[in-house]
Amino acid sequence: MVAMAAEATPDQTFRVSVTPYGVVRLRWTPGLVITAALVGEAMAAIDALNGVRERPLLVEMAGADSPTIEAREYFGRRCTASRIALLGASPVDRVRASFAPGGRTGGFPVPTRFFTSEPAALAWLLDEPNAS
Repeated sequence: MVAMAAEATPDQTFRVSVTPYGVVRLRWTPGLVITAALVGEAMAAIDALNGVRERPLLVEMAGADSPTIEAREYFGRRCTASRIALLGASPVDRVRASFAPGGRTGGFPVPTRFFTSEPAALAWLLDEPNAS
């Protein structure tokens, strides 16, 4: 079984694909400043790919610049991701991932964790939905 073809934006700001084991992968372009508009486009692409079902989402954030405040607020909105693994490569990525959407009153709408290991992130995503 092969991964579904990646969908990329015309300006290559992000790519969305589905792995053979059913995980949606969102890859931000390194150096990109993530804005609310880009988050909205990415969420719409994920929703279009998923259709009516929910799937786990792996977000490759390594190398992308810090999201804007408006983008972080947008991360608190629900899409068709059942759980989200944020995959980074540095302590800076870990700090960026620690900022909850919407500040103190918000939060991620589904279980969300930060990882520096892709195998660990995939294992968590593919685990039972209610597992911790």
